[in-house]
Amino acid sequence: MIWESIRVLDLLFLAAIALLIAVSGGVLYLSTVEWRDRRRRDRDQRATK
Repeated sequence: MIWESIRVLDLLFLAAIALLIAVSGGVLYLSTVEWRDRRRRDRDQRATK
């Protein structure tokens, strides 16, 4: 009985870690894409002036 609850807690902990990594990776990806697009827009604005 006690081993089953420990196993469930382990699975929940691993799922929480996996979700944390996935969300952090998504935020990092979106931040990088936005930074790259902003840099590209600024470069295009300077080229047209």
